[in-house]
Amino acid sequence: MRRERKVKILATLGPSSNEEAQIKDLFLAGADVFRINMSHSSHEMLRDYVQKIRSVEQQVGRPIGILADLQGPKLRLGKFADTQVELENGDSFTLDSSDAPGSKERVQLPHPEIFGSVSVGDTLLLDDGKVRIKATAVSDDKIVTEVLTGGPISDRKGVSFPDSTLSFSALTDKDRADLDAAVEAEVDWLALSFVQRPDDVAEVRKLSRGRVGILAKIEKPQAVERLPEIIELSDAIMVARGDLGVEMPLERVPGVQKQITRAARKAGKPVVVATQMLESMIHSPTPTRAEVSDVATAVFEGADAIMLSAESAAGSFPVEAVETMNSIAEEVERDPNFSSIIYAQRAEPEATGADAVSAAARQIAQTLNLAAIVCYTSSGTTGLRAARERPQTPIISLSPIPRTARRLALVWGLHCVISEDATDLDDMVDRACRLSFQTGYAKPGQRVIITAGVPLGTPGATNMLRIAFVGSDGQGGI
Repeated sequence: MRRERKVKILATLGPSSNEEAQIKDLFLAGADVFRINMSHSSHEMLRDYVQKIRSVEQQVGRPIGILADLQGPKLRLGKFADTQVELENGDSFTLDSSDAPGSKERVQLPHPEIFGSVSVGDTLLLDDGKVRIKATAVSDDKIVTEVLTGGPISDRKGVSFPDSTLSFSALTDKDRADLDAAVEAEVDWLALSFVQRPDDVAEVRKLSRGRVGILAKIEKPQAVERLPEIIELSDAIMVARGDLGVEMPLERVPGVQKQITRAARKAGKPVVVATQMLESMIHSPTPTRAEVSDVATAVFEGADAIMLSAESAAGSFPVEAVETMNSIAEEVERDPNFSSIIYAQRAEPEATGADAVSAAARQIAQTLNLAAIVCYTSSGTTGLRAARERPQTPIISLSPIPRTARRLALVWGLHCVISEDATDLDDMVDRACRLSFQTGYAKPGQRVIITAGVPLGTPGATNMLRIAFVGSDGQGGI
């Protein structure tokens, strides 16, 4: 079940893909990691999804990653007396704490913690940015605004604050309960929505206690401003372009996507490009040319993973969407310019022995035209370092720990295998050669390069390189 591409595909589960057979079809079409959106999933649904994914994992014999995406704070207006009003440019419109039904002049904002975070001059966006208003006066229980871009507004529409850093946590009570349920269900990744500051990530890390990988979704301008600190505290990053496009001018989003992708790659943290990648395939069996170009751009940029949302969760063509994304990725990676573009973006190794070994493995593999780079990894660090180099040579990541192999399923270029730990160096070489042969990456007579930490099983201690021949029986020889 080896993939013919290095970028990974993350598919969201939902009404169109909630049966075990459908999940298996998505995996066979190319999905490497499955996303469970906690905005639409109960704890019972979460456990059901995890059980079905693990059943598929047993059937296909490959580790599959699972990501639970926390909802985050959903800020919404109250209700209107007539359900909907029409705001005109230049109107005065007030958000206040009164629970009286709204009118053309005012409506409730049932989030009292917001009022102290907004300043005069801040822009507020209603209904995903369809209506724009600007604060002209602010008090402890009222925000008076001027309508900049009018339009219809109805009950419970969302409101966002691109210019304001809000004082409350990125975790709601629902998120905390969902976090506990996700950790108990043994998901591999936890996506944190509404990140504004490094403290938001630190809070989740404290609550999860290392039991799950933390993926920070960058969907607010405040998070972009503090990107290096957020990346440092996170295990992975997501470019959540849908909300970014609401909270900042759309023309800025492609540049910010490149900025985030390159910063995460430099730090050696997996980066996912997400939302609206093949949006038209929710209703159509084929994508638009612009969508194909969009997916290709993320692959050329060296993103670790590209994500499908409603396309696979609620669309009419979930399998076709994954197949299309898979085909685009394979074609991009076959492009003659792909390797030179990836090489030009490669980050310099850190001044550590482990990074030097991983960089040397990539260079030796390329110089000697080796069949594969095989890395033994317990914590996942060795696999991450190997992927950070973005080698042309296939990478096989061996781990005795299923949780590590599943988490690394999100990472660029890693063919993850769950395998018992080697007992000694000879066993390590034999095992690496045998698995390279069995997975089809190496033929008898070809060579592979092996990286590991010695003593074996020492987390993060990548300190050894070994070149080995694959024998006629798949065994190894120096």
